[in-house]
Formats: sequence, C-alpha cells, structure tokens
Amino acid sequence: MYYAIIKPADVANGPGVRVSLFVSGCTHYCKGCFNAEAWDFHYGKEYTKETSEQIIRNLDHSYIAGLTLLGGEPLHPENQTEVLKLVEEVRRRFPDKTIWCYTGYDFEADILGDMVKNIPQTRRILDCLDVLVDGKFVEEKKDLKLRFKGSSNQRIIKVPESLAHREVILWE
Repeated sequence: MYYAIIKPADVANGPGVRVSLFVSGCTHYCKGCFNAEAWDFHYGKEYTKETSEQIIRNLDHSYIAGLTLLGGEPLHPENQTEVLKLVEEVRRRFPDKTIWCYTGYDFEADILGDMVKNIPQTRRILDCLDVLVDGKFVEEKKDLKLRFKGSSNQRIIKVPESLAHREVILWE
C-alpha cells in the first residue's frame, strides 16, 4: 500500500483533533475529487512498518481524538490488509480514541453485500471502526455547509450500532 499524506493534526475530517492517513489507490474516479492524484495506487510514499509507528506516535497525545482514514480509497481490496493492521493496532493501543473511515463504497450494497462475503479483512476492519462516511463524492451534490462530508448523498454512519441493529444508524 502507498499513501499520499499523513496529517498529524487534522480538524476537518471528524470531530476533534485527529491524525489522518490519506491512502493511495481508488477506482471510483469521482468527478471533482479533491484528491484525484491519489487515484494512482503507487502515488506518494510506500506504507511501511515505520509509517505505522509514526501514526501510532502521532496518536499518543491526550489532545488527539482519533484516527481518520481517507483516500484514495481505504477500503479498496488492495489496501485492506495494511488498513486492517493499522486499525487493529490503534484499537488495541488507544481503545478510547475513535476511528473514522471515508469510503466511496455504499455501506449496505458494497461493503455488507459483497466485500464482507468475499474479503476476509473487511468485517475485521468494520469491527474496529466507530464511524464510516460512505458514498461516492457527487460534484452536483457538493455542499460546503455539510459537516464532515463533501456531498449530500454521503452518509455518516455509526458502525457498531448499525451492525448491531442491522440497519443504518446515522451519526448526528
């Protein structure tokens, strides 16, 4: 896996001050994507053990609320092995910090419908997430007033509650 950037203090992609990892590689090709250079799976730097250790060090401060994964596409099958290692380590080391993930995939149709059945890492990743922002960015539905999402079709989903109730429960 490659990554475009790590932001050690991000306030735009989830509540509080967060560490954000922008992974590389995406096949959604959303018109108007703010990070189109990260569509390339080899854009940026190679993700290594040292990268993971840097993220853990960045998270190890009381003022950091959690980790946010963006892209590119963190849930693309090619990225899931490294994403899984990271979120499991973060959950183990920092159980009180939240983990948010942005994806262009649809929660029910793509993630629960196909990915959970066909990619072993997907369910384990979901078990570590607190919030998933799902849906492709749609330029025609872009709204700068939206909180923590780029277009009005996207949803901010509470993952544990949604899995437990077998229906989408939105984060407010």
